[in-house]
Amino acid sequence: MPIFKAYDVRGVVPDELDAEITYRIGRATARHIAASQLAVGRDARRSSPELHAALVRGVTDEGSSVVDLGLVSTPMLYFAVDHLRLGGGIMLTASHNPGRYNGMKICREHAIPIGEASGLREIERLTEAVRGAPAVAARGRVDRQDVRDRYAAHALAVGELRPQLRVAIDCGNGMASVGLEPVLQQLDLAVERLYFEPDGTFPNHEADPLKLENLADVRSAVKRSGADLGVAFDGDADRAVFVDDTGEPVPSDFVTALLAKRVLRRHPGGTVLYDLRSSRVTAEEIAAAGGRPEMCRVGHSFVKTQMRAVGAVFAGELSGHFYFRFSETLVADDAIAAFVAMLDLLAAEDKPLSQLVAPLRRYSASGEINRRVSDARSLLAEIEAEHAGAPEISHLDGLLVRYPEWWFNLRPSNTEPVLRLNLEADTHERMLEARDALLERIEARKQA
Repeated sequence: MPIFKAYDVRGVVPDELDAEITYRIGRATARHIAASQLAVGRDARRSSPELHAALVRGVTDEGSSVVDLGLVSTPMLYFAVDHLRLGGGIMLTASHNPGRYNGMKICREHAIPIGEASGLREIERLTEAVRGAPAVAARGRVDRQDVRDRYAAHALAVGELRPQLRVAIDCGNGMASVGLEPVLQQLDLAVERLYFEPDGTFPNHEADPLKLENLADVRSAVKRSGADLGVAFDGDADRAVFVDDTGEPVPSDFVTALLAKRVLRRHPGGTVLYDLRSSRVTAEEIAAAGGRPEMCRVGHSFVKTQMRAVGAVFAGELSGHFYFRFSETLVADDAIAAFVAMLDLLAAEDKPLSQLVAPLRRYSASGEINRRVSDARSLLAEIEAEHAGAPEISHLDGLLVRYPEWWFNLRPSNTEPVLRLNLEADTHERMLEARDALLERIEARKQA
């Protein structure tokens, strides 16, 4: 089924995802996890109430009970699964996608993600297998839980210092405000609030802070109010993009480097993961802070699996996901926790964010560039052969080639015939030269 992606379920409602399919996914998930209780949460999209009812009915018809969290962010569901010691959870959300979409993020105990390589394909198979099956004799029950205050204490625990700052916050009419409001009540901040009201039609702009146009309002608010910091959350609040005191967006790999310094004060010598698209600055700064930098694949399920495997204390992705080892059992990405950690950093450093970022801008990056291709695998093989003499070649995620003065990564999309290029060099001129040569190579293949 095309709605089953690499990390989650997502599709247009009702054309690709409707109540009947959602019901069957609920049953399939309950059958696959085989736990007595599952958490279910939802976002504020117009389709969510109907799909939520179908999802709950599907889980309970399969014999598992539901802890209904109501309107929550995805990190709040992760917290609830671990804190309440549940067997897993299903978050009804399409994250940053437009309002016509909906979907599900699924996890097992301790919020361990279920992705393509860890059970999502089996749930897809069971979604067809349960079609028309009668409900079990002993249906599950439904209990309601409000975890907002407990979640706030959990998120606040990642930071030690509580500075008095002016901040601009854009919730994008997504779910961030649900968990953020009780956090803000514990902080001494002057807050410029933008689009805190959850509204699944996203009337002001898309809840995707990776798109520069969606940061326009928070950047303006920072400049207008003289704020020390701006932050924009995505639709389900598992990603955040920060804006410095001059109104400039801060690349998320730089944020990973900065936040890692504070995390490593609490966990000296700890391992910190960074995704392979990140600037060399990230690994350099982690090492300078006494940590052990380690590269990882792109995607939250891969990052969390590696964090658990190597005992990493923190991780960050270029997409604005920031991952914390909250406890011995919970490793999760949480944008509100990242906001708390950023406040802690600014208080500890006692410098404007723009000054903290300035020394990190020592290389030149292309940003992510997408190009449609018909046969990504063979093209990658050809490009790899052309760079056979490079000092380092990796297949951790797509093709990663490293030279002393520059590097590039070409990574196929999981959902469309697209290659994603990220490239960085010691100088802007070298970056442009290498970038243009690779893009010309890709275009030549398309025209051949």
